[in-house]
Amino acid sequence: MPDLFSPFTLKDITLRNRIVMSPMTMYNSVDGKLDDYHVSYLGARAAGGFALVFGEQMAITPDGRTTTSCAGLWSDDQIEGHARICAIVKRMGAVPAIQLGHTGRKGSEVPPHKATNAEGTWKQLPPDDLDGWTCVAPSAVPYGGGGHIYPVHELSVDEIKGLHRAYADAARRALDAGYEWLEMHYAHGYLGASFFSPLANRRTDAYGGSVENRMRFHLEALDAVREVWPEKYPLTMRLGCDDLHPDGTQFEDSLLAVRAMKDHGLDLADLSLGFNTDEMTNPPFGEVGFMVGRANRVRREVGIPVAASWNLGVPQNADRVIREELIDLVFLGRPALSNPHWPIWAAMELGHNDPFHLVQDDWAWWLRNFRGHAPSIGWPTAAAEVAAHERPAPQRRVA
Repeated sequence: MPDLFSPFTLKDITLRNRIVMSPMTMYNSVDGKLDDYHVSYLGARAAGGFALVFGEQMAITPDGRTTTSCAGLWSDDQIEGHARICAIVKRMGAVPAIQLGHTGRKGSEVPPHKATNAEGTWKQLPPDDLDGWTCVAPSAVPYGGGGHIYPVHELSVDEIKGLHRAYADAARRALDAGYEWLEMHYAHGYLGASFFSPLANRRTDAYGGSVENRMRFHLEALDAVREVWPEKYPLTMRLGCDDLHPDGTQFEDSLLAVRAMKDHGLDLADLSLGFNTDEMTNPPFGEVGFMVGRANRVRREVGIPVAASWNLGVPQNADRVIREELIDLVFLGRPALSNPHWPIWAAMELGHNDPFHLVQDDWAWWLRNFRGHAPSIGWPTAAAEVAAHERPAPQRRVA
């Protein structure tokens, strides 16, 4: 029976455990490039024991970013920064992964921590702003929620084909940089998610209408990437499999889509929500692992490995969904931000016999040979262990 710390092999890549650093947009790029900030931030998570390390969604075109301070891989002069990320992640024993995508009608934003709109979160910039642009979408339908009110440009068929080429070009650059795992982002209201959702896709041509047409964008993008991405490396995708809205993406349609993607070379499905509208019915954001049930259905009914995120940051919960073989990988976003050594803490909480096997051998030697007061070592320590450990003796007063 697998557990959270069991190796996982997909194609020619073996992960040291089932814990993944999920893509998280960090708003720290200039001209889409990665620099010392990203080397430090992502290298720390690899050093902390994560098996697969993603940066943020990497835009395949400049207008595929969320903000002008987001990263991308649309130009050869961006490869160097990505190569540095791949080098440090590999040196720390993890596998470097990249997520490629396009924000579609959710672009041209102010970084959320700098937004001053009434909601205090997302704020879209008008197209004529110095840091703004006209967003693109399957249909000329603005997102509407979160201040996304400006007109969007409906993509022509030729422009769609150009985006597929952009996906392939970015995948080639990712390979040159040293990545060994590639994920396509088709969720969270971004371009792929909006093509799949009837809420955003009102087209009447081959890319709209039926579920077969609405998944055409995804399949053609996968085909384009598959031509340049080696068979030995995993090609995966994050799918917005449910809009939680009666007129939006339905999970049953997503089962059909994943099955078709598997036939087009998909190796693993990472399941999330569609987020094509703010008007969701009974959003489950407070529920533990609320995407696991949907992911498990894909695993059982499509016969493909799956991953899920959302509220799996408690080690016992993450371990359970792996032990029960509900999903194959656990993606952690905010838990990875809050604790770069989450895997080591989880190993301690779960009673692993050697939590420090997750770090570099030189560090592990020092940590295994600590002769002092164990909780004072400075690593996240299991709560039960701290409670059971004797308090240190009072310090003797020196005259």
